[in-house]
Amino acid sequence: MERYINAKGLQCPGPIMKLFQEIKTMAPGDVVKIEASDFGFLKDVEAWCKKTGNKLLSLEQKDNVITALVEKA
Repeated sequence: MERYINAKGLQCPGPIMKLFQEIKTMAPGDVVKIEASDFGFLKDVEAWCKKTGNKLLSLEQKDNVITALVEKA
């Protein structure tokens, strides 16, 4: 099951906090797509996935939006 988080307009640590809250409610193997406009999120989401063991499936920046796909470990 894929979920979606709109974190555009939120500043650090808002997008990571939204991601953390959503991941807690998910089953292992579930995927969440999160969109953020805070450019710090590019590095934050990579570091957060490494720290928590969740899998960063993709990370891209298009226009002023960063989109990440994260699979719960």
